[in-house]
Amino acid sequence: MSGHSKWSTIKHKKGAKDAKRGKIFTKLIKEITVAARLGGGDIKFNPRLRTAVLTARQSSMPADNIERAIKKGTGELEGVTYEEVTYEGYGPGGVAILVHTLTDNRVRTVAEIRNMLTKHGGNMGAAGSVGYIFTKRGLIAIERKGIDEDQVMETALEAGAEDVREAGDLLEVLTAPETFDDVREALAKATIATASAEITMIPSSTVNVTGHSAQTLLKLLELLEDHDDVQSVSSNMDIAAEELEQLSA
Repeated sequence: MSGHSKWSTIKHKKGAKDAKRGKIFTKLIKEITVAARLGGGDIKFNPRLRTAVLTARQSSMPADNIERAIKKGTGELEGVTYEEVTYEGYGPGGVAILVHTLTDNRVRTVAEIRNMLTKHGGNMGAAGSVGYIFTKRGLIAIERKGIDEDQVMETALEAGAEDVREAGDLLEVLTAPETFDDVREALAKATIATASAEITMIPSSTVNVTGHSAQTLLKLLELLEDHDDVQSVSSNMDIAAEELEQLSA
């Protein structure tokens, strides 16, 4: 899973410097709206909405934007209705890919996702073709340099984390989706900086890719991540940390 964590960390760092804040906000607004529509507008009783709002706040989204998104979800304000669709497929080297989308036009979205996969040596799979490989988990990555690893482990496990393990220059904190917010908040209160934090799909097995296949795969993942309708992308790629850093530079 270290490849997954490393990629999440690289994306997080890029996003922090990125000029695409408007696009990041758009994706977060969609998630807040759908979460409020499905589970109500009170973050105390809606874990998905609570996670989305916390992520939005940490991304410096204005409170007014968050409030409007919630009201659109609950129907207090008029808004677009988004449909949740997860697409499954394969990338270069046979890497399994899950693409979670929120779309107002699934015909358009599926055509564009299929086109991206095909152009980069992959293909769309049938429903269930790769989904069984993945399990939803909270994943928090922490850079090991200069931190007290015993404190990280104690704080995370006391807050409900399932596991804390070494992954090269990172520590991976794994949680159930339900305890993700508790663990993230506990780490923040303990002033432990996180390199990335997300609820994601963790693969039970990985596929090693190198060289041209790895380069093409990362380009594909970046394009998928950048698509307006895509909320998250998960894969079971395993690329050596050094090569991943070089290819992402």
